[in-house]
Amino acid sequence: MLAAAAIALLVTILLALARAALGPSVFDRLQAANTVGTCAMLILALLGFLGGRPEFLDLAIVYGLLNVIGVIAVLKFFNRGNLGDS
Repeated sequence: MLAAAAIALLVTILLALARAALGPSVFDRLQAANTVGTCAMLILALLGFLGGRPEFLDLAIVYGLLNVIGVIAVLKFFNRGNLGDS
């Protein structure tokens, strides 16, 4: 069952990478990058569960938070043209 979950996550990453390469707009590519980051976080948590190492779950949570912050920063940059107040 866990192997099927890992395979499904890898297929999702491949589909997201195809969307990132063929996306018609920057926002489609950004959503694909966010999907890849989320799947990577889930794979990291799955590997931690399989290996019996609960600290991998902490790393996965930190990676997910950094992924969200990065997406928000890129969206703000595309919306306003800069990241700070001018």
